[in-house]
Amino acid sequence: MAIVFITGSTDGLGRAAAQSLLDQGYRVVLHARSADRATALGGLASRAEGIVVGDLQRGAETRSMAEQVNAIGRMDAVIHNAGVYTQRSRGSTPEGHAVTLAINTIAPYLLTALIERPARLVYLSSGLHRGGEGSLADLDWTKRSWDSAKAYAESKLHVVALTYVLARRWPKVLSNAVDPGWARTKMGGAGAPVDVETGQKTQTWLAVSDDPAALVSGCYWHHLRHQEPASEVVDPGFQDKLVDMLREMTGVALPQS
Repeated sequence: MAIVFITGSTDGLGRAAAQSLLDQGYRVVLHARSADRATALGGLASRAEGIVVGDLQRGAETRSMAEQVNAIGRMDAVIHNAGVYTQRSRGSTPEGHAVTLAINTIAPYLLTALIERPARLVYLSSGLHRGGEGSLADLDWTKRSWDSAKAYAESKLHVVALTYVLARRWPKVLSNAVDPGWARTKMGGAGAPVDVETGQKTQTWLAVSDDPAALVSGCYWHHLRHQEPASEVVDPGFQDKLVDMLREMTGVALPQS
């Protein structure tokens, strides 16, 4: 059976995805931000192929996560689920980056570049990404007054753009982005309209299904259906500029092919 690595799998949609895949007989590699957080995995830990530990706002730990995954072996799929929403301030990572950018944009980029290439990549985005256009003039929020909602929207636009870059550059890899909807998780709150089971369904389906409808690349999904993303996402010029900027920030290049 396929083996899938899921970032941010101690709770919320990541945990729900891990539970669903394990219950279907798939092999899963889990991720926790710290050893203390790994204890929250409970019984899932004993069923997993391994637990990768690392704080995605720290570049060194993100790189270590890639090394940990590669030591386990080549993944069939990676679900880039981890993310943060509201940050009261820009914050500053050890590398000096805005925390939202580091976790939601830079970390998926680094893991994609450094983990041995899987057959499938799935990135969690949000319908809010449509409010994230125009970020390249101040990608790291060093000039603008901090706006947590705008920063989140930009970061979720970035991962959809990364999806489309990879669909162009890596034709043998199925790369897709998913809007899971406003789900009832710790992030979404108890009043959110989408239950966790529905929220996790599209990304797990894209990660493992042999349904011909799932064997596509360069698509943006919401509840098992294609949607049109923001216009910047489908602009190759924007995609390439974003990837160039992330390479300059991290010193890590995304392979061309």
